Amino acid sequence: MTTRVTLVGKPDCHLCHEAREQVAKVCDELGIGWQELSILEDPGLYDEYWEKIPVVLIDGRIHDYWRVDPQRLRRALSDNRSVSSD
Repeated sequence: MTTRVTLVGKPDCHLCHEAREQVAKVCDELGIGWQELSILEDPGLYDEYWEKIPVVLIDGRIHDYWRVDPQRLRRALSDNRSVSSD
């Protein structure tokens, strides 16, 4: 399974916890791989995203930040499914 979605956040962040649940649910439904990265473990991610977490990236591009709309995420992944599923 190719990882298409990245959730950037940090531990003990209630918005990150909510985002994790939404991302996991949608990605599991669609059979799309995802990963989670912490800004506390990567200075580059911290510099880029610290005031926007949680951040959801699809294929390396920002899709959403602060809140995850599961319908919007599902639609974006479904619309681009054939583009990046190699």
